[in-house]
Amino acid sequence: MKAKPGIEGLYAITPDLPDSVKLVRDVRQALQGGARVLQYRNKTADAALKLAQAQALRQLTREFKTTFIVNDDAQLAAQVEADGVHLGGEDGGVAAARALLGNSKIIGVSCYNRLSLAHEAVRQGADYVAFGAFFPSGVKPEAVKAEVAMLQAARKELGVPIVAIGGITQQNAATLIDAGASAVAAITALWNAQDIEASAREFSTLFFAGHRQ
Repeated sequence: MKAKPGIEGLYAITPDLPDSVKLVRDVRQALQGGARVLQYRNKTADAALKLAQAQALRQLTREFKTTFIVNDDAQLAAQVEADGVHLGGEDGGVAAARALLGNSKIIGVSCYNRLSLAHEAVRQGADYVAFGAFFPSGVKPEAVKAEVAMLQAARKELGVPIVAIGGITQQNAATLIDAGASAVAAITALWNAQDIEASAREFSTLFFAGHRQ
């Protein structure tokens, strides 16, 4: 069986952007800056727009050989032949997504600030887990607070990649990488930057600047 793509480095999560041309242009800049994973997430788009955007981003991520994950929707992930799906607390279980996508695809699970959820997700077959929010988040201001120390425990206890999310910037990401994060997810600090490519490169170089890879 072909090895699954890795979950590591800068994990870029798309903003809620109705302008597909701008979305693709911005994502291209992030990929040029070294983003290793792209998650398509749009909470405001209708089904037709989601399909069109996901198809465009699937094509773009193939060009850059970047891992492509669809948020929430395993059916959409299957439809556009994404590398996998990311499931939140109310997005259905790992088993249902696995049955739809097959064993070759990646399934990630949000575990918020609960290590017990991560253990259960891994037991069910999750390929990676995500914790957060580690810092105040403008995207999810109501998100629960996760402690950096939990990353250290997760690194020791879980045998899968760990994604850190929530208010992450180039200034605070190194703390999470050193604590055990395999990847750091970015939204605001990436897409709101004047130079998206440069912002992505700043994130990416943190994984090769003396911090744990």
